[in-house]
Order: sequence, then structure tokens, then C-alpha cells
Amino acid sequence: MLSKLKQRKEEKGFTIIEVLIVLAIAGLILLIVFLAVPALQRNSRNTSRKNDVARVGGAATEFLSNNGGTLPTNSAADLTTLNNSIGKMSEYASTDLSVAAGAQAALGSTNLSTVRIVTGAKCGTNGAAVAGTSRQMVVQYMVETSGNPNAICQDV
Repeated sequence: MLSKLKQRKEEKGFTIIEVLIVLAIAGLILLIVFLAVPALQRNSRNTSRKNDVARVGGAATEFLSNNGGTLPTNSAADLTTLNNSIGKMSEYASTDLSVAAGAQAALGSTNLSTVRIVTGAKCGTNGAAVAGTSRQMVVQYMVETSGNPNAICQDV
């Protein structure tokens, strides 16, 4: 009997309970990583969008200064001037930029690659542009959320 006890103590290896606990902990760690990575990527893209929009706002202000107080329009010449001033954006292509005049509603599409300068407007609620003075401008764009994209309005 004593020899059987000694023999059991000398056996090497893990019990099934120990293996299951290690697998459960590893599964929880993987679950946390797989849930956190998409949110981190989404936040990174939103930060890039905000940086691009800040450059768009700066280019619109520069356009206003360089053209004697004239606001940009959606003409090809004005868009080319703005795009040249902005340079390469990380989240948007040069064709994603548009200019609208007057008060506009929030961006109706869920297209995340849309950037719109609205002249003669100021920011209202829910990312909408409302009527402002003739010298005011806003930039409207979309950001990702865990659900549907949200429209953002930023005064220039």
C-alpha cells in the first residue's frame, strides 16, 4: 500500500482540471484581445480623420486669406487649390472633398470617406450645419462608432 502511494506521488504530468483551467484562462485572454483590437483600429482611423479635417479647415482658412475674403466654391479650380494646400490625406482621397454653400443638414450618407466644407454656416446639433454669417465655414465629416457612423460638424 505504501509503495502505491509513493508511486502516485512520483508520477509526472498535469491533471485534467489543471489543463482545463489553463485553457479557460488562455481563452479569456484571446477573447479580450479580439474584442479590443477592432475598437483600437476604429479609434486610430477616427484620429486620422480628425487630423485630416483639421488640415482641411486650415486649407479653407488659407484659401479665404489668399483670395481676399472670398469663400471657396465647389468649382474644379477651388477644389484643386484646396487639395494642393491640404496635401495627401491619410483617410480621404482628393475626390472626397466637396464644398457646399448655405446651411446644410448633417451628412445623410454613412459614407466615411465624405468631407464637406459648408460656407455661410455654423455648427448646429447632430453634425448639421445651420445658417451662419457669410464669412463662417464648417467642415462636416463622419466618424466610426460601434454602431452606425456619426456625423461631426467642426467650425473653421
